[in-house]
Amino acid sequence: MINLIIKELRSHIPFTALGALLGAVMIVLFKDIPKNISFNIYYVLHPMHVLLSALVTSAIYKQYKCPTDNKRCSLFLLLVIGYVGSVGIATLSDAVIPYVAETLLDMPHRHMHIGFIEKWYIVNPLAIIGITIAYFYPKTKFPHMGHVLLSTWASLFHILMASGGGFGALYLFLIFVFLFIAVWLPCCISDIVFPLLFVKDPVVKPHAH
Repeated sequence: MINLIIKELRSHIPFTALGALLGAVMIVLFKDIPKNISFNIYYVLHPMHVLLSALVTSAIYKQYKCPTDNKRCSLFLLLVIGYVGSVGIATLSDAVIPYVAETLLDMPHRHMHIGFIEKWYIVNPLAIIGITIAYFYPKTKFPHMGHVLLSTWASLFHILMASGGGFGALYLFLIFVFLFIAVWLPCCISDIVFPLLFVKDPVVKPHAH
């Protein structure tokens, strides 16, 4: 399991770094966007991130625990793993880590936006939908890629809501670093590491995704 985790983290570095770099470029392009528009975009990206995260987290658990036999799967446990692994870790990735960055960079409009509370009627149902899809169709390849990109963009617009507009070279570099951290660790933990912690007797041997 340790070797699998290390392999997953290492294999995701190039893609995550590219996403974070694109995020830093997007910050320059959207630096003057009004705060209310950033807020609205964030609450499109963050719920979609939760949906894909719930789908992938639940699908990974189901693939290894009960790939063909739904009776072997506890629907309650699948709901708990899918919900905590998506909503909990997506909140860390999209809101908590960006808020830490905003605080350290002393951004003027910093505020932590907790989606499952602030927009509970959007975020929570989408998590349930993602888990339900995974129960019947546990596929992960495209949703995981989409999850990583959506997480990068959601973190980006959370930061844009807090910023005052001006971005120097050092500022952009630090934002790149925070975007990378906000996506790299949480996404790999959410999609791969977290669900496998609950599979003590895998039907299929875990492998890199």
